[in-house]
Amino acid sequence: MLDGKPTSYSRVTLSRIMTAVDVNLYGTVHGGVIMKFMDDVAGAAAARHCGGTAVTAAIDEIAFLEPVRTGDLVHAHAQVNWTGKASMEVGVRLVAERWDRAEDEPVDVATAYLVFVAVDADGTPREVRPVVPETAEDIRRWREAEIRRAHRLARREAIQASRETAGPPQS
Repeated sequence: MLDGKPTSYSRVTLSRIMTAVDVNLYGTVHGGVIMKFMDDVAGAAAARHCGGTAVTAAIDEIAFLEPVRTGDLVHAHAQVNWTGKASMEVGVRLVAERWDRAEDEPVDVATAYLVFVAVDADGTPREVRPVVPETAEDIRRWREAEIRRAHRLARREAIQASRETAGPPQS
């Protein structure tokens, strides 16, 4: 078994100013741009933690809390919350500094949980070192990640079981 790393080891922050090329028809930053930014920062945290390549396996949840506008300086914060044998859950939080209200506190604009798998050069899953929670907050994140994982597995099992049953649904 690999030696564990503390949660703080995986923490990564990326920042960028949103520009006119990022906007949708409503004049706010397109959700897909936000999703890619979240995947980028989560991938950096996962790669740092596992010491190599990690690929996105699932996006468990994304919540868009507030619109992001052109000119906003957006900071994406990520950390590994939980580790399994080859997989990791990465939590992401995006905050925006409004370009026209620079003295205000940053606004929470989105959160997400992504699942990554560490892979070798051939793309085969490989063992990932354990994450070691350091604070009460890290322990809470670990526990909640285990709940999300259990829900993902139960949903997958229920869907598989429903595909194996014959006949139309009963009303």
